Amino acid sequence: MDRMKDRIVLVLGAGSVGEGWGNGKAAAVAYAREGAKVACVDIHLEAAQNTLGVIESEGGEGLALSADVTKAAEIAAVVEAVMARYGRIDVLHNNVGINLPGGAADATEESWRLVMDVNLTSVFLACKAVLPIMEKQGKGAIINISSLASIRWTGYPYVSYYASKAALNHFTRAVAVEYAGKGIRANAILPGVMDTPHIQKQISGYYDSADEMRRKRDAIAPMRRQGDGWDIAWASVFLASDEAKYITGIELPVDGGLHVTVSGSLPS
Repeated sequence: MDRMKDRIVLVLGAGSVGEGWGNGKAAAVAYAREGAKVACVDIHLEAAQNTLGVIESEGGEGLALSADVTKAAEIAAVVEAVMARYGRIDVLHNNVGINLPGGAADATEESWRLVMDVNLTSVFLACKAVLPIMEKQGKGAIINISSLASIRWTGYPYVSYYASKAALNHFTRAVAVEYAGKGIRANAILPGVMDTPHIQKQISGYYDSADEMRRKRDAIAPMRRQGDGWDIAWASVFLASDEAKYITGIELPVDGGLHVTVSGSLPS
C-alpha cells in the first residue's frame, strides 16, 4: 500500500531497547512500508541505525540520527538535518517516554522532573521546532504516543508517569485546536497493556519471571492478551494518513478494550 507515499516522517524514539519490536521501531518501519521516507531518531545512534537498516533492507529510505529530545538544540539539529535532506516534514511522531517508580509521597523530585522532561517537555520542544514548518507547508500530522495510564490507574506506582501522560493528552488537544484551521492535525494514541522490549525492561521487577509477567498482563485486557508494537504502529499510520483527514484532537486507546472496564488485575 502507499498511504504515506513520498511523505517525510520524523520519528523521535525510533529505536528499541532490546530485541523485538518496540512501538517506535515498528511505527518507523510501518511508515516506510506505506511509502514514507523516515528519519529515525533515538538517543542511541546504534538503535536508530538498526531501525533504518530494517527499512533499507525492505527497499525503503531514510536517515538515522541521534538526539536527546529533552534538549532543544539537539532537536533543532535533527530538524535541520531532515530539512536539508528532504525540504519538508509531513509527520512528527513523538514516541519517547520513560516511567520511574514512586507515588505522590515517595517519588523524588529528580525522578519527577526527569519523567516530565522526557515524556512531556520533549513533545513541546519537538512541536515548537516542527510546527512552523508544517504551518508554512499548509499541512502536517502529529502523532503523540501517550498511555492508557493517562486516563486510569493501571496498577503500578508511577505518579509522574500518570501525570505526564495526562498532560500530554491535553497538550495534544490544545495543539489540535490551535492548528486545525492551518491544515495540521494532532492526535494521541493510548497503548494499554503491551508486550514490548520497553515494558519487559521497565516493569519486570514486579514479577517473579517473564512468564508470570506475560500471563498476568495477558489476563488484564478483555481480549485476554497484550498488544504489541505493530498495534501501535498501524494505528499511527492510519492517524497520519489522509484516511484520517477529518480526525484531530482525539485520544485513541489501543488496549484490547481495557479502557471501558471498571476493574483490572494489579501486579502482585
